[in-house]
Amino acid sequence: DTVAFELLYRNDHNRSGHITINSLCLSNGGIFPETHYPRFGQKVLKDSGFISSVLTRLINFQLFSRGIRDVFGPYTQPTEAEFWDMWTGIRFNDGNLVMDSILQYINQRLKHRERWVGALTSTSTPLHMIYGPLDPVNPHPEFIQLYQKLVQRSTLSVLDEHVSHYPQLEDPTGFFNAYLSFINSF
Repeated sequence: DTVAFELLYRNDHNRSGHITINSLCLSNGGIFPETHYPRFGQKVLKDSGFISSVLTRLINFQLFSRGIRDVFGPYTQPTEAEFWDMWTGIRFNDGNLVMDSILQYINQRLKHRERWVGALTSTSTPLHMIYGPLDPVNPHPEFIQLYQKLVQRSTLSVLDEHVSHYPQLEDPTGFFNAYLSFINSF
C-alpha cells in the first residue's frame, strides 16, 4: 500500500513521469497510523539499530511462523508447507537480514500521512478496498469506519467474518470475485 499511495500522489500531482494509475484496489494495509496496530516483532524491528540488526539474525522459522500465524484467521491458517514457502521467500537472498529496513514503511506512513491519505481522499482514480474483518493489525470496525469517513469515493468489499490480515491468501476466491466486481464496474 505504501508504494501505491506514493504513486497515486505522484499520478495526481503530475509528478509520475510516465506512470498512469487507472484504478487502485487496496486490502488490509495500515493506511492510517492511528488505526494501525503492528505486531510485537514489527514494533521491535521498525526501530533500526543494533538491536534490530541482531534480532533479524536470530529470527528462525519457528519464531516467524508463530508471529505470522497470529494475523491469519483461526479457520484460514496456512498449511505448514505454506508457512515454509513464506519463510523461504523471506530468506531468499538474505532478505531476513533487511527486515528492519523494510519495516521502515511503518515510520514512513506516520511521516507522510497527510500526503498519502490526502492522495486517497482527493483522487479521482477509482478506488476499492477488499477487507478481511478479523484483522488484528487494522481492526474492525475502527479501521473501516475511518476509511469510509475519509475515503468516501471508494467502494468496499468486506469478506467472510473469518478472514483476517491476508484476505488474498485466506479467501482467494472471495478476493478475486470482489476484485473482478470492482474492475468490471467502470
